[in-house]
Amino acid sequence: MNIILIGYGKMGQTLEQLAQSAAGIELSAVVGKAPGHDVYAELTAVTEPADCLIDFSHHSNIEKILRYAQQHHKSLVICTTGFNIVEVGLITAAAKNIPIVYSQNMSMGVNVMVDMVRRMSAALGDDFDVELIEKHHNLKEDAPSGTAKMLLAAVNNVEHKTQVNGREGMKKRAKNDIGVHAVRGGTIVGEHTVIFAGNDEILEIKHTALSKKIFATGALRAAQFLTGKQPGLYTMADVLNT
Repeated sequence: MNIILIGYGKMGQTLEQLAQSAAGIELSAVVGKAPGHDVYAELTAVTEPADCLIDFSHHSNIEKILRYAQQHHKSLVICTTGFNIVEVGLITAAAKNIPIVYSQNMSMGVNVMVDMVRRMSAALGDDFDVELIEKHHNLKEDAPSGTAKMLLAAVNNVEHKTQVNGREGMKKRAKNDIGVHAVRGGTIVGEHTVIFAGNDEILEIKHTALSKKIFATGALRAAQFLTGKQPGLYTMADVLNT
């Protein structure tokens, strides 16, 4: 399959490297800013054939990416995070016309972790307090991370709980609080820990990303998954279950 890569930052460059050795995948064009590299400045300038678009750019680009994908009837893998409510609505609407995989984390391990958190939370119920710690490099802009939000959404009865981002002062922890703690420093690729703390026992589940390759690998797998798929909004859970 032929892929157009959108975004040529660290993740885009990592995906390009992996695509070179991936069976059945050819990177037909790259869109982004890369001095000294033969790439397109705008998606609309691309003329090479493609089956799928992979977006590793910035959430502000999503409207024009969705427009291009729908006009040219291309499948789309969205790996970008930080979308607002309006942008998520645009993605949902576009999925009625083209097949889209959208996940706030493309790692296969993280998506298994999300499923495990859902099962653990349902089994342990409200007798266990839930806390989440996420760590990323010092250049990451959004906090909590998109992955942290995925994990929080997997917690049982989360709609009835109160998210507390960090703590300060003398206020006691309320029963339905979920503490979320964001650490930013150095070159940490990504680390997420969910803590279930009960009476006299603690259960933790943790995922550590050791390189950005895991996200690029997941994106390529998602692109292959979309081959022949009907329009719809798919997740990495759908990719893993094939």
